Amino acid sequence: MYGPILINHTNPMKTLKHFLIYGIVGLVLEVIYTGIASLLKGDYSMQGFTFLVMFPIYGLAVFLEPLHSKIRTIPWWIRGTFYLTLIWLVEYTSGLMLAIILGHCPWHYSDPLNINGLITLKMAPEWFLAGLGFEFLHDYLDKITI
Repeated sequence: MYGPILINHTNPMKTLKHFLIYGIVGLVLEVIYTGIASLLKGDYSMQGFTFLVMFPIYGLAVFLEPLHSKIRTIPWWIRGTFYLTLIWLVEYTSGLMLAIILGHCPWHYSDPLNINGLITLKMAPEWFLAGLGFEFLHDYLDKITI
């Protein structure tokens, strides 16, 4: 029964292309987000940043595609909450693995709502919206030929 969840497509090249697109989109959105955050802190250069190690982490969204296809009829707010929970799980787990492998996690949340510096509840709205945005990107990618 695990097959439909873990295997995205019968076409491995399509899976790879979607992985690459999700990775690139994730990096670009993170740079834009951090750039806007720096502007709001008074830095008019709007310097944005990301970590290259995030590329494969964002690319993992490809494995949510079959799940999205199965839950698309569920109300949007439940799907958004579900994606938020999955994103936090991936962010926490990948941060912990990077800390073990590299000796530190590239990101560290220090606000009062953080959990071990690896995730923060403060990011709930952003991750909720990112999960729902993923659905639109997934549907778009399925309609075009890459």
